[in-house]
Parts: sequence; structure tokens; C-alpha cells
Amino acid sequence: MTPANRVALNTAILYARMLLTMGISLYATRVTLKALGSTDYGIFNLIAGIILMLSFLNTTMATSTQRYLSYYQGKDDPSMQKKVFQNSLWLHIGIGLILCLLLEVAGFFLFDDFLNIPMNRMGAAKIIYHFMAATVFFNVLAVPFNGTLVAHENMLWVAIVNVLEVVLKLAIALALLVFSGDKLILYGCLTAGISVASFLLYAVYCYSKYAECGRLTVQAINKDMLKELTGFAGWNLFGSLCFLGRTQGLAVLLNLFLGTVVNAAYGLANQVSSQLNFFSATLLRALNPQIMKSEGADDRERMLRLSMMASKFGFFLLAIFAVPCIFEMDAILGVWLEEVPPYTVIFCQYIVLATLANQLTIGLQSAIQAIGNIKAYQMVVGGLLLINLPIAYVLLKMNYPAHYILGSYIAVELLACLARLLLLRHLGGLSIRVYTQRVFLKEAAPTLLAIAAAYLCTRYLDMPWRFLITSAISGLIFVISILLFGLCEDEKVLVWDAIGKIKNRLKLKD
Repeated sequence: MTPANRVALNTAILYARMLLTMGISLYATRVTLKALGSTDYGIFNLIAGIILMLSFLNTTMATSTQRYLSYYQGKDDPSMQKKVFQNSLWLHIGIGLILCLLLEVAGFFLFDDFLNIPMNRMGAAKIIYHFMAATVFFNVLAVPFNGTLVAHENMLWVAIVNVLEVVLKLAIALALLVFSGDKLILYGCLTAGISVASFLLYAVYCYSKYAECGRLTVQAINKDMLKELTGFAGWNLFGSLCFLGRTQGLAVLLNLFLGTVVNAAYGLANQVSSQLNFFSATLLRALNPQIMKSEGADDRERMLRLSMMASKFGFFLLAIFAVPCIFEMDAILGVWLEEVPPYTVIFCQYIVLATLANQLTIGLQSAIQAIGNIKAYQMVVGGLLLINLPIAYVLLKMNYPAHYILGSYIAVELLACLARLLLLRHLGGLSIRVYTQRVFLKEAAPTLLAIAAAYLCTRYLDMPWRFLITSAISGLIFVISILLFGLCEDEKVLVWDAIGKIKNRLKLKD
């Protein structure tokens, strides 16, 4: 199978998974909110969120293993692939144990002196915290196996496990409706169990399928490889913690100044953003191995071209859904949640805008990962993200409305985009002029036309379920304008070739 066909197949698999998991996840969230209530749901997002947001480590830190495996696949070196996996697994066992220890120690201070939680729910919150610490360990332990699957571009098993995860989450949500005991404790316990099941599914499959996943031995530890992986994973961990510190730090600040109901709105806004972001993250996940392999094969030009395509098409895939959602957020949340907590609509709109800003240069972080020199990138971009916290504190201290905090969130995301451009120009020879021509300018016309269509629909149409009409019209105009204005010449060839292949296959079936 050619690289282009493999990317297309993996993208299709991941999109099928995404559509299924997104629908189930959104419904499960609705049922969970109804079963727990706004207060307990806010507590879960605050307490579990401090830890569960570390699930991003599963993706971000997997890049370390996947990067080196893909890199040595590009060089056709099986012995180095085995060395990478063995040392990566030892490394992540250590990271998981250290994180669990740190979280347990931090728990002594969080509950007694810091978090604003009603006293009658403090005991349940502490129990959840212990369950989530165990979740972190198994999430981190699964990282090398997840990275191996992605490096081999085996998205089918990843999709199967992800679908099973969301089905189990829905089952948990339904169980809450009939459970008569403390629903918050049950939710935390069963959610932790999902991470254990996922780890076992990844590990058993990889050990049975891939030669590099041999029996773990102490003799396999290589100090030089471990040092290299530790440095790479360490800086990835630093970047992830900066992102999590920004996201969860804002949750803590909102809790301290405004209480748990606002945490529920913030948690729901992050859920909406996360579900929409699946569209672009799926494409990036399918392209990442090819970006890494291109760099391993010393094809820098192809690597940069793929990273630009990842940014542009990732933005398109998010915007086609995000634009009508921003205009119709009130109606969509009303259908989804029935009872919408205060602040939720405006929080969702702002966080979706911030996610769109992030997508403008999302492919460039993969390019920098492929090059391997990530220290400067993580320090600069991670440091920029943390600026949100002092800004938010000052705004809340001065009694500005809560949505001002998310306005600063958008501004910082735009600064991070600029930083990525400048860093890749320095590290990888990226031409900002070429990037502007191939990405920014090509995104402008389709996005503006989609915004205009969504605005006119919400301005002049007044009917039940109008958001469906807005989404259809805006989406159709967006797709047509992408085909007319959003593609470079080489991308048009790829798109029309793919359409031609689909037509030919349909004719053969007839």
C-alpha cells in the first residue's frame, strides 16, 4: 500500500471512529450531567480534571515513542526500533510511578487548604482523587504501546479501543441513573476501570503483533537511548504540563472566585471543544507517521509540505463544524443538555474560537517533533500558555466577567501560533512567506464565506431546529469555496485523483 493510500485509509478509519465516539460521548455527557447534577458534575470536573487532563500525556508523550519508531522505520533499522520500545517502556513505568507519588502528596494540600468544595462532598472528592491517581499510572503505562500502533500506522486497533472506551462511558452514565448510593464515587471508580481495560487491550495486542515489543528485560536498558528518550519525553512532558497547567489552572481560578457551577460550564465548554477538535486531530494523527518517516529518510521538503497540509486541512475540518456551532451554540446546547448551566454558551463559543486559532499552525508542532530539537519549542510555547494564569487572576481580581478570561485565552493562542512559525523557520528552514501563501491566504476566503452564510441564516431565519439549516448551508458553501479557493495546485491534483479513484471503484461495483 502506498503512503498516500495508507494515510487515506487510516484517515477514513479514524473518522468513522470519531463520528461514532463523538455521538456516544455527547449523549453520555448529557446523561452524566443529569444523573450527577451541576454541583457533583462540577466537583468531578474540578477534582478528576486535575488528573484526567493528564490523559493528554497519552497522546503527547506517545509522540516520543512514535517519533523514534517512525524515524527508524524511515531508516529501515529494526534493531533500533526494538531498543526504542524497550527503553521507552522502562521510562514510562518510572514516569507513571513518580506522577502517582506526586499526586498523592499534593492531595494533602489541595483538599485542606485550597479547593472550594462543599464540606458534605469533601469525602467523595478525596476518594475520586485516589481513583484518578491510579488512572494516571495506567494512562502513562499505555503510552509506548499507543506510540507503537501509531508508528505502524495501525489506526484500526486504536479506533476499536477508543470506541470500546466511549461505550463503557455510556454504560457508566446509564448505571448512574439507577444507582441509589453515592453516584459521584461510583462514577470515579468505574471511570478509573476504563483506563485499566484500555491499557490491557493495547499491551496484549502489541506483544502479539509487533517484533519490537519483546519481553521486557533489565538487560535491554541502554543508557544513551534512555537519556535521549528521557530528554525528548521530558520536554514533551513539560509542554503537556504547561498546557494542562493553563487549562486546569483556569478551572481552579474560576472555582476560587466564582464556585463549582462555573466549573460545570467550563468543563462542558472543554468537552465541546474536545469533540470538535477530533475532526482535525484525526487527520494529524494519520499524517504524523509520514511526517516523522520523511524526516528519517532525510526528505525535509516533503516533511514541511506535509506539516503545512496538516495545518490547513486540520483547520478546515474543524472550521466546517465550528463556524455554525459558534453562531448556533445556544440552540445546540439546549438540545444536547436540556438544562444549560450559566455561562456555558459564551464559554463554549470562546473556547471553540481558541481551538480554531490553535489549528492555524497545528501541523508545525509535528514538524518540530520530527526534527527532534524540541527544547526551545516547548519552553517558548509552553511559557506563553502559562501567561494565561496571571492574566486571568488579575482580571478576576478586578471583577471582570468570567468570559474575559477566555478572551485572553484566544489572544495567547494566537501568540503561540506566531511562535511556532518563527521557531520552525529557525530550526527547519520554513519559509513564512510560503506558509502564508499555502495556508493562511488559502484559509481566508472559505472561512469568511462560511461565517457570512452562518450569520445570514441566524439573522433572517426563525424556525425550529434552525441550527441544522445553518450547519448545512454554511458547510456546503465552505466545502465549495475550499475546492475553488482553498487548495494549492498540487493539493488539487491529490483531491481530484482521490475523487476519481472513488468514482472508479463505484463503477466497478455497479
